[in-house]
Amino acid sequence: MIIRRLFALALCVATIAGCSKASQTTTASGLHPWTIPGVLRLGEPDEPDSLNPLFANSSASDLAFGMLYTYILRYDIDGNYTPDLATEVPSTTNGGISKDNMTITIHLRKDAKWADGTPLNADDWMFTYHAVNNPANNVKSKYGWDAIASVDEPDKYTLVMHLSKPTVAALGILAPGGTGFPPLPKHLLGNLHDLNHVAFNTMPLASGPYILTAWNHGSSLLFAPNPYYFRGAPKLKQVVWKVIPDANTLFTQLQTHEIDVYAAVNESSVPYLGKIDGITVDKRLVANYRRLQFNVSRPNLRDVRVRKAIAEAVDWKRINDTIYHGYNVLASSDVFPLSWAAQPQIPRYPFDVADAKRQLAAAGWISGPDGILRRDGTRLHLQVSTSTSKQENIQAEVVMQSMLKAVGIEVEIRNYPASLLFAQNGPLYTGHYDMEWTIATNGADPDNSGSWAAAFIPPHGANTAWLDDPIVNRTSIAASETFDQAKRKVLYTQEEQRLHVLIPAVFFYWETRFTAMNTDVKGYKQAAFILDSWNSWEWQV
Repeated sequence: MIIRRLFALALCVATIAGCSKASQTTTASGLHPWTIPGVLRLGEPDEPDSLNPLFANSSASDLAFGMLYTYILRYDIDGNYTPDLATEVPSTTNGGISKDNMTITIHLRKDAKWADGTPLNADDWMFTYHAVNNPANNVKSKYGWDAIASVDEPDKYTLVMHLSKPTVAALGILAPGGTGFPPLPKHLLGNLHDLNHVAFNTMPLASGPYILTAWNHGSSLLFAPNPYYFRGAPKLKQVVWKVIPDANTLFTQLQTHEIDVYAAVNESSVPYLGKIDGITVDKRLVANYRRLQFNVSRPNLRDVRVRKAIAEAVDWKRINDTIYHGYNVLASSDVFPLSWAAQPQIPRYPFDVADAKRQLAAAGWISGPDGILRRDGTRLHLQVSTSTSKQENIQAEVVMQSMLKAVGIEVEIRNYPASLLFAQNGPLYTGHYDMEWTIATNGADPDNSGSWAAAFIPPHGANTAWLDDPIVNRTSIAASETFDQAKRKVLYTQEEQRLHVLIPAVFFYWETRFTAMNTDVKGYKQAAFILDSWNSWEWQV
């Protein structure tokens, strides 16, 4: 019976559309008895680190932003730009982007409102633009915004951006993810000196399909439909975001139907999905990559030979095949394999313990009496950190710890809740870490300068590797300043080859995501890029 069920599941998850195991029991309404009509219960391992997009760094925050805010643009399920507050996506064809790529004209809808009924217009975006550039605000990054020389507002529903240089980020800052910030309410925040610690950051005024009615920290977030949403109030009566850090508890609540959606099911639980009545499973390769990233500014990691030794001392394929059950696609770069800029020629680091030991010896590290390497009286001691919500990640850390000890590297595991790990004052963005075992989320455009260029070392951006290399700086920035796809691919090839040599990170896998949901849920469709709330106004139960 187990073999037959696993075989059925294998057939199920092999298709993009997924499949469902039908329930034998329904109510008179045709719904499962555990379904609460009009209420969607999300099972999430994390809660946002902030609900102000200027300051948030976590994927949990991104998911919430898709529900709470109206952006100028959005992404569709495949990562294409689509209008949100804008009436159309600016392009050279429609005249929204000038022929020299230096001017972008945006026309806004006239029927958008904030959840308090106040009209949402160009004044709000202009306020946001000034807030990003207000030195009193601890904005996570100004990438893309720093390429704007000036903005004209000829009327309440038109914006004209004048760029100081062409940049592919000019549209990216108008859509969710990264430094894509939505308009913020000028009428509520416009008279404040700064936004760093205002109540809005935990209880924002919404412009999107839902309003936040309660945030019970560590337990739940509750959302209700926004009656002023320009597309019309969603059909759901409530969205319940249940914060469930423990993966086993998450899966149990899926089995007992206490949650309706479990996104990114843990790999160890995937084989058991076929045993649950009344759910459907959707499988998709998404632009999230796991990596072991190094803080190259730390004394014990400054020498690339140490980083190379770590890359070669760990059997990455074994970890993927065993702990992660082989579902994910092994990576060799941070460019999404389905992107036009993909770099399949970049090799993965070999599992070569002997060469790892040679690299460490060449770097001057000598074995001590306990087998741990020493140099100039300093032990080769490193910390590794991940979020506490996924047991597989912690198991992988333990295996890495054992494999690295075999070559004389002492690894201490120090993990944190995601809301702290990715916070602006957390270990990653303050540089108080050695190695991070985390997921990075890519946007639809392959622009990765914000991750690797020195201009974006915190507090100016997300280069938490603290990498500063002239070749990477030049190629990553140059690739972001041209719209010529052929030129960009050449530049990305140069950059990725250089990253392969420098090893600021070992790129481990691209995530194959399994999302399980109640078959009574309609309209919830996981996206390849950024956030699954890209169409949250269409969700129904």
